[in-house]
Amino acid sequence: MKKLLALVLAAAMVLSLAACGNDSGSSSGGGDGDGGAALKIAIVSSPSGVDDGSFNQDIYNGILAFTKENTASSVDDIREESSDSAAAVQAVADIVAEYDVIVCCGYQFTGIGSLAQDNPNTKFILIDSWPTIGDEEVEADNVYAAYYAEQESGFYAGMAAALTTTTGKVAVVNGIAYPSNVNYQYGFECGVKYVNETEGMNVEIVEIASYAGNDVTGANVGGNYVGNFSDEATGKVVGNALIAEGVDVMLVAAGGSGNGVFTAAKEASGVMVIGCDVDQYDDGASGDKNIVLTSVLKVMHDTVYNSLNTVKDGTFKGANVTLKADTDSTGYVSESGRCQLSAEVIGIIDAAEAKVKTGEIVPAANFNGVTPETFSW
Repeated sequence: MKKLLALVLAAAMVLSLAACGNDSGSSSGGGDGDGGAALKIAIVSSPSGVDDGSFNQDIYNGILAFTKENTASSVDDIREESSDSAAAVQAVADIVAEYDVIVCCGYQFTGIGSLAQDNPNTKFILIDSWPTIGDEEVEADNVYAAYYAEQESGFYAGMAAALTTTTGKVAVVNGIAYPSNVNYQYGFECGVKYVNETEGMNVEIVEIASYAGNDVTGANVGGNYVGNFSDEATGKVVGNALIAEGVDVMLVAAGGSGNGVFTAAKEASGVMVIGCDVDQYDDGASGDKNIVLTSVLKVMHDTVYNSLNTVKDGTFKGANVTLKADTDSTGYVSESGRCQLSAEVIGIIDAAEAKVKTGEIVPAANFNGVTPETFSW
């Protein structure tokens, strides 16, 4: 299955969210002290950039935390606007000789395997992908590559939505049906199913057929997919279409496209969203109200920050890993003032989260052999 996943991800590169390239800026930790090793770092992000308030920004924040402590180090942020995945790998190749560490944000970088092999002195941190050479997944001594179990966070979102909805209709809006997005969708569906069966409810998951997604194998996974991660206008159209169907709680896992869904919710009455990847509560502010119910998390900034520290101290090791709830790499926001979940709902989700951490509950994912239909516990 891992070989299949590597193959289909490579095939899916033509649908890539982003590459890396010409529009770049720079930032550094500042200060006069040496603060540690002087690493020259590049982050290569998707078209929504390092200020997208979600996926890219969380990765970037991990770098900024490192440069703040290590003031001799610097970071250049590079964003390629074409969304062509072949250009992603080429753009990394164009800069590889200039940097000690290159942080790559997303599936479009899966093809860096050969590049990493040919440049053993450059370290790569690859988020949401594992490196491949041709159709083969590879491990490289100079690539730390991390997937996350988004289905776990999606599960908490589905529970939160089902336990909070007043209309009995909820939905998830995604960008492109890459595995991470399908994982969020499937986890969400499992969370709703879990609440329906354990709490005696009958919450409906709304999907609009015209926005169904096809995953990287070409299989129809349903859901509500915008089609990319940087189309705010279409995101708003999808959000409004779901609201018109009676949906009052939506998980938004769509990058920059999700801003349009947030806008649709702000312009509606009684509609809430669940943020994704990072705490998006501040983005939910709308006059005297806030539309963010909670946010579900994958803790990418810690992965990047810790990896950079291993480069600095000489202990960096390449690996392909999947990070889960048992290392607090997934989760949801339950802090007072950062969510609008009731204490009762938080208690129910926390009890389920404990079972996720022990493996008693295993939500469906794109490639884990479990589907929302077969999910059980």
